[in-house]
Amino acid sequence: MARPAGKFIPIQTADNHPLDGAGSVQVKMDNVQIEGAKVFAVYGKGGIGKSTTSSNLSVAFSKLGKRVLQIGCDPKHDSTFTLTKKLTPTVIDILETVDFHSEELRADDFVFEGYNGVMCVEAGGPPAGTGCGGYVVGQTVKLLKEHHLLEDTDVVIFDVLGDVVCGGFAAPLQHAQRALVVAANDFDSIFAMNRIVAAIKAKSKNYSVRLGGVIANRSKDTDQIERFNNVVGMNTLAHFPDLDVIRRSRLKKATLFEMESSPELDAVQLEYLRLAQSLWDGTDPLIASPMKDRDIFDLLGFD
Repeated sequence: MARPAGKFIPIQTADNHPLDGAGSVQVKMDNVQIEGAKVFAVYGKGGIGKSTTSSNLSVAFSKLGKRVLQIGCDPKHDSTFTLTKKLTPTVIDILETVDFHSEELRADDFVFEGYNGVMCVEAGGPPAGTGCGGYVVGQTVKLLKEHHLLEDTDVVIFDVLGDVVCGGFAAPLQHAQRALVVAANDFDSIFAMNRIVAAIKAKSKNYSVRLGGVIANRSKDTDQIERFNNVVGMNTLAHFPDLDVIRRSRLKKATLFEMESSPELDAVQLEYLRLAQSLWDGTDPLIASPMKDRDIFDLLGFD
């Protein structure tokens, strides 16, 4: 099977970009930029609710009248299923059907309209152990650009796999203006957040991406998150409690904006709308300094 050029080698130079970190090993990708739209990359520990957060944030932006594109960057391609009510095929799956001749594809082969007009793309990932996620993200953005789909978009949200911050899955940071971290009020997610902060700090040397802040999720309290924030220079953008309605929305393949109204759900919807508006208005870039692993052990704990 013929595949596009892409060789896994240490990057010494990249088109129109400086060195991307000493010893960085990535796919050398075409330098395709997203222009005009506000671009956000959502990171966080695996299973922390990034896809739920991303999908409901996408709907909130659409409720504000924005044209939204959500790009799932996970091989299990379930980022957008509450929006589309199905597991959509991935860009890599679709490219494989045409022997990776992207010129044979139409936009509706890989872009699907979801709830309230949110446009959905699942980038997918390479087969396990055989490739780099950065190539997948790069090909997805290139396809969107070729089909002029980014020209009519106000907001792009990358929903990125887990807390993997290697060269491949850090690729959305090359396109985003703000990186958002989803974290619960517990040690594991804060430890992952610290690694993500370090990755974004490294990327910000060569790209325009900056930290936007943390979205506290599935948590009654935020005291541990705030303790971490105060040390490293992070900021909490929004707080979503651990509610059963959120779990039920995933089971019903629905966003929170489609669930039956209740006082607690109405409050969550308002928080998403407030978050979307604040992100649209613009957040100050954060200059955060990640902690050493051992220092996090010393910092966090419940009295």
